[in-house]
Amino acid sequence: MVLNEAKQYMGIIQLLQNFQWTWIGLFAVDDDGGEHFMKVLEPLLSQNGMCLAFMHRIPSHDYWSSLEDINNLELHIYLPFTDRRVHTYILYGESRTLIILITILCGGSWEYEENASFQKVWIMTAQIDFALTGFHRIWSYQYFHGALSFAIHSNKLLGFHKFLQDIKLYQAHDNDFLKTFWEQAFDCICLNPQEPTTDGACTGEEKLESLPATLFEMHMTGHSYSIYNAVYAVAHALHAIYSSRSSDELRDLQPWQLHPFLQGITFNNSAGETMHFNDNREMRNTFDIMNLVTFPNRSFYMVKIGKINPSGLEGKDVSIFEDRIVWPSTFNMVQPLSLCNDYCHPGYQKKKKEGEKFCCYDCIPCPEGKISNQKDMDECIECPEDQYPSKELDHCIPKMITFLSYEEPLGIGLSSVAVSFSIATVLVLGTFIKHRETPIVKANNRDITNFLLIALLFCFLCSLLFLGKPKKVTCFLRQSAFGIVFSMAVSCVLAKTVTVVVAFMATKPGSSMRKWVGKRLTTSTALSCSLIQTTICMVWLGTSPPFPDFDTHSLMTEIIAECNEESTIMFYIVLGYMGLLSLISLTVAFFARKLPDSFNEAKFITFSMLIFCSVWLSFIPTYLSTKGKYMVAVEIFSILASSAALLGCIFSPKCYIIILKPELNKKEQLIRRKS
Repeated sequence: MVLNEAKQYMGIIQLLQNFQWTWIGLFAVDDDGGEHFMKVLEPLLSQNGMCLAFMHRIPSHDYWSSLEDINNLELHIYLPFTDRRVHTYILYGESRTLIILITILCGGSWEYEENASFQKVWIMTAQIDFALTGFHRIWSYQYFHGALSFAIHSNKLLGFHKFLQDIKLYQAHDNDFLKTFWEQAFDCICLNPQEPTTDGACTGEEKLESLPATLFEMHMTGHSYSIYNAVYAVAHALHAIYSSRSSDELRDLQPWQLHPFLQGITFNNSAGETMHFNDNREMRNTFDIMNLVTFPNRSFYMVKIGKINPSGLEGKDVSIFEDRIVWPSTFNMVQPLSLCNDYCHPGYQKKKKEGEKFCCYDCIPCPEGKISNQKDMDECIECPEDQYPSKELDHCIPKMITFLSYEEPLGIGLSSVAVSFSIATVLVLGTFIKHRETPIVKANNRDITNFLLIALLFCFLCSLLFLGKPKKVTCFLRQSAFGIVFSMAVSCVLAKTVTVVVAFMATKPGSSMRKWVGKRLTTSTALSCSLIQTTICMVWLGTSPPFPDFDTHSLMTEIIAECNEESTIMFYIVLGYMGLLSLISLTVAFFARKLPDSFNEAKFITFSMLIFCSVWLSFIPTYLSTKGKYMVAVEIFSILASSAALLGCIFSPKCYIIILKPELNKKEQLIRRKS
């Protein structure tokens, strides 16, 4: 008729989870039932993230052989209360267990200030009954104010209250139990009718409804309600069996033959509840959760604050009305905490304390890149790729997409420099075309000079491909265009240097180098060197072309919109080939730097290539050490700086003579300087 005790175990777990209590004390009666309760409950607590701070056994007898035994028991029970972190105690036992505990607590030898530590939140099982006749005259339930107690479900029955009101003293003379109860409840002596009346005798006018709730409850308790339903269940089963069998068969009816009829009955009791047995032969019932409220006059009142439904074994159907709960006064009438240590706030994670239970832990900040957005998280979690942790490490913030745009100051500055140098290159080219018949322009192969200026113009302009949000076309073109036009420029410089060297070697008598003098050597040198780089870039674009991509890992707070080069090897092959051409040009120009000035620009080429190589040698470590838009800015700066070095060092001296010193730009002047 009563729910399986396992449902009460799960009800306790659900109750603790509801209030987030994890550091629990346990008192249990020292008998087989208490031992079983502790063995079952401890693993259940552990499985659900809770720990027992202590387990204490209360003797099952209420007498002791010596005063020393009493003192030892008092000290033994008092010790668990010294742990100020435990604010929730579970008490398992029977009414006698409660009597023993209250006797020790109220009758102990410690000071009252220390007694205040006994006012915890007590969770008591359904086996404990608070209505103990005569007990309120000795001690009160003050230390259990606010206790949460499980109780067998009951309901109001029609006529039950009136039945209790009609019970009279004369009924006690034929009922020893009622007689004993009457004498204890009303503190009087029940005399037989023929005995003379004396002081202290019961008058017969006593009424049960005048008794305080600590002595007698005028409503039906859970135990009585179960007995009431059991009687009606048997009555319905007997009615069913008498309706289906003959009188001869009923003569030899055995009790066990009633079981099949009990299993299948369903009836409505006078409280309006439908009663029937489930597949486990258990009456469909619930546990009520009660809240004990005590008063200064040693009376108390039980308030129903929740219930466990029949499916409570799965721990999913415990309902609690928290606004009805009265908490112990020591907690200022608010829900207390019962934890080994304070919660870990968001932004922190748990770290186990060595040698202690898992409910005791330290709180450490989340590691870099992770957050915790709830309290008491075992481990911090990583933010999604497109988000980053807040400063407090308690939530994720969306990352901003960044790229080197034309609108920002750095982009405006670089684009302005690129356009300015492009205009300057066009002006130089126009100047050389205008004065193409002058000796200084004709001296070093004007076609290669014009081709070099056009290559430098494209070098300046290709830097603009690196600005703005990466797109499919710009990503496809920019590195290849940069590699090809720069190789063309360096190839032209190499061709000009080779032309100078060959020209002066051919001036020696009997030199075999005269057949190499001319445009064919210069043109073939420039085209062949450029063609190799073009082939490398075509292979790159044909096999693994660059594409727009997002880098979510390099920077903590930003998503970098970039061009994924796809093949890093091909990118460095392009740079490596360009570096090889530059070193060859620098070497050749260095050895030719002391040739006569009239026809020689090798010294200017040497200086320009020295700057060129320095820029790109410093580019590699700088490029690898920067992230995001600044990586793009480094590459643009290197393109502009190296191109400007070629333009300035090679063409500035010539432009100076052409524009400012035209008198020096004559064949006679060149011959005179040579002689």
